[in-house]
Amino acid sequence: MTSMETNRYKHNPDLTPEARELRKHMSREERRLWYDFLREYPLRFLRKKVIDDHVVDFYCAKARLVVMVTGLPAASLDEEETDLASLRVALQRRKLRLLLVARQEIWRNFSNVCRCIDEEVTESLRQAPPDTSL
Repeated sequence: MTSMETNRYKHNPDLTPEARELRKHMSREERRLWYDFLREYPLRFLRKKVIDDHVVDFYCAKARLVVMVTGLPAASLDEEETDLASLRVALQRRKLRLLLVARQEIWRNFSNVCRCIDEEVTESLRQAPPDTSL
């Protein structure tokens, strides 16, 4: 798919099957964050949402917020940094906020992780332009 074809969509439709597969096989940390907090959050979060050429872990359209779990064992540090740099550019273009959550923190201090997400949502809602869902 050329970049011109990709620009017609708000996301790369070729990534939809991958996103579906990733939803089925979330990491332990992603599952904990989803089932113990985000699934029942007052604002709707989506998991494994395709945004441009990226599959993000969690996305809240109303708060224009993306939450990514970092430090997952499958990715090398260099690979993760490259992916995050590319993701930041895509999110800035769409005026979306990014919150990174270290996987270790999900186990060490889950209540603090939840509080940080809640604070980021609150701040995003204060600053966010009207919802233009992806």
